[in-house]
Amino acid sequence: MIFDFDMIRNFYSNLKFRISEVRNRIASPMTYSEKILYSHLIKKTDEKNNQLNNHYIRNESYLNFLPDRIAMQDATAQMALLQFMQTGKQKTKIPTTVHCDHLIKAQYGSDIDLKKSIKENQEIYNFLKSASNKYGIGFWTPGSGIIHQVLLENYAFPGGMIIGTDSHTPNSGGLGMLGVGIGGADAVEVMSGDFLELKLPKIIGVYLKGRLNGWSSPKDIILKLSGILGTTGATGFIIEYFGEGTECLTCTGKATICNMGAEIGATSSLFPYDTKMKDFLDKSGRKEISDMADKVKDFLKADIEVYQNPYVYYDQVIKIDLNLLEPYINGPFTPDRAIPISKMKEEAKKNDWPTNIEVGLIGSCTNSSYEDMSKVISIIKQAKKKKLKISSELLVTPGSNRVYQIIKKQGFISIFQSIGAKIFSNACGPCIGQWKRKGRNNKKKNTIIHSFNRNFSSRNDGNPKTHAFIASPEIVTALIFSGDLTFDPRKDFIKNEIGESVKFEEPISMDMPIFFRNFNLMELGYEAPENSGKEIIKIDSNSERLQVLFPFLSWNGEDLLNVKLLIKIKGKCTTDHISMAGRWLKYRGHLEKISENLLIGAVNAFNGKTNKIKNIITGNYGYIPDTAKFYKFKNISTVIVGDENYGEGSSREHAAMEPRFLGVRVILAKSFSRIHETNLKKQGILALTFLDPLDYYKIQEEDTFHFYIKNFFPKKNINVKLIHKNGDQKNIIVQHSYNERQIQWFMAGSFLNFIRKRESS
Repeated sequence: MIFDFDMIRNFYSNLKFRISEVRNRIASPMTYSEKILYSHLIKKTDEKNNQLNNHYIRNESYLNFLPDRIAMQDATAQMALLQFMQTGKQKTKIPTTVHCDHLIKAQYGSDIDLKKSIKENQEIYNFLKSASNKYGIGFWTPGSGIIHQVLLENYAFPGGMIIGTDSHTPNSGGLGMLGVGIGGADAVEVMSGDFLELKLPKIIGVYLKGRLNGWSSPKDIILKLSGILGTTGATGFIIEYFGEGTECLTCTGKATICNMGAEIGATSSLFPYDTKMKDFLDKSGRKEISDMADKVKDFLKADIEVYQNPYVYYDQVIKIDLNLLEPYINGPFTPDRAIPISKMKEEAKKNDWPTNIEVGLIGSCTNSSYEDMSKVISIIKQAKKKKLKISSELLVTPGSNRVYQIIKKQGFISIFQSIGAKIFSNACGPCIGQWKRKGRNNKKKNTIIHSFNRNFSSRNDGNPKTHAFIASPEIVTALIFSGDLTFDPRKDFIKNEIGESVKFEEPISMDMPIFFRNFNLMELGYEAPENSGKEIIKIDSNSERLQVLFPFLSWNGEDLLNVKLLIKIKGKCTTDHISMAGRWLKYRGHLEKISENLLIGAVNAFNGKTNKIKNIITGNYGYIPDTAKFYKFKNISTVIVGDENYGEGSSREHAAMEPRFLGVRVILAKSFSRIHETNLKKQGILALTFLDPLDYYKIQEEDTFHFYIKNFFPKKNINVKLIHKNGDQKNIIVQHSYNERQIQWFMAGSFLNFIRKRESS
């Protein structure tokens, strides 16, 4: 079965006409991402409201899009479906799927872990399955695979547009499909029949020159680019790759690169359609799709004028010479600390990093494809021939049930096990902190290396002293045989078990076998919705895992006066800091329970400590959630002050719903990540940024704020008065990015209130 076949056929049948229609209105050559965006604009029947008639500006104009599909993973789907239940809709208006990949904890191995997780999470899986049946949503069962690998294998198609409640949804760009990570509230709006409102992104063109060689891999392209741009450098941008170097990259290699664009803030990342994508479609059982794509292939890439004059049509152009690219190891504690492998010895010594690697991990949605596994196996086969044994623990996570069944059939599983590797379930596992690591409570300084996408402090194992480094699967594998972070497999030798000095040869990637497509959907873990509209969803009022949502209060139209400072945060504050994953994942469907983890990982700017802030009323120091609850009980509104790129990381809207639930009315930061800023707006929190970033330093520990917002309009700055404990007052000016529709959300108290009010009227 090919999902969405009729829809895709209609899309390709109309693509030429749609693009020509766009050209009649936009007299300029188009990038590939522009073609996809404009072909997915909401079409207006009247000329006056036609979006392409209006003057638009990249990174300023808001446009309305109709995506082809929505995907949700189980951790974010809970809150999204709880919100969707409040809309009164009977069925999703857009094809939608739920993927059970986040709640499976890695500990013993795939079989035991999967059974244990299904038992522990039965209430959640029953809820997700029941809601999926009721609302016509496709359901991928626990063990079926990681959402983005499953989407690539079954749903992605060149030229399409997909949105997902996970920040790594741009993974689909490896197959030429524009993927955008969103919060659950955005998904609910589109599921309800509304549109996706998106600020038109700027576009970075990345020119890939030459060909990869030796130990260099697609992962090294994005690791290097992360070092060039940093975690905020692509915020508000789509990254579009072009040049002859794109043609040497496999589809899954391209997906790896697009996946990690989230780590540098990109709205999406995209490769043009080519023969490697065709090959992947053919071998995954979707030759009919590639045949249709071939007929319109000139529309599935940028116009020739763009490639001839990239500096004219892209807002920024970056050139990476693949001929000269060496392997990278990024980290620790941030994915943009990019270190060429030749410099690691020097960097490790300078920074006093522990160089003994305790664990190497292969997998995550970034590098868990058949291609990744085949490269790892080629190195293990070499090591066995050279009489090498692993010096570090090796943990492997296949990306999907399809990948697992194939590598099992080809003998890869037994080869992994022959060297002592442990195979985890086809799920996110250690990448998102779902890893019960041996000795995790020791909190000792140590090093791990993995092929994942993020390495924030405490993310993988809950230990803030774990130094996590990111590399390609082949580099991870080579290094676990040496056990040394500074080992360079291109030139260094290792002593084997009989005392010989041996050296690795370059890894080899195997072609995806033709039987990659020979699976039925039930085998892969897919369940189609049954009894659509008739299912009754039951939520136990005493449940600790699920809680029915109640509306947030609307804005009374007055200024926000006497707002107390909850916390002023210093440095990096990701969604992991705001709402930790790991053991807290089990509460993703219970807003009151999960709010107990609000900002417990954030650093207080006044004392340098985590989860310890001053209660301005009592004068005592306490935990952040407890202090927030105290203020809420006293009916005192609060404000959170953040640093740069506040809310970077995942799409989890809990990081916006928790502060809203605990009485936070305003978050004032130097800057926001894209998804998190939207999530805050959706939940009725006032998201503001300093007009002068230096005003951040004027804020003192016991400050009271007056926000003068009676006249709240788009592009109109807001005056704020700071009142210090000693009575001194300072006036500062802050800014916002709300448009008229988003202001309506704020006035209503949340987007959900806005929808309900609109539907009732």
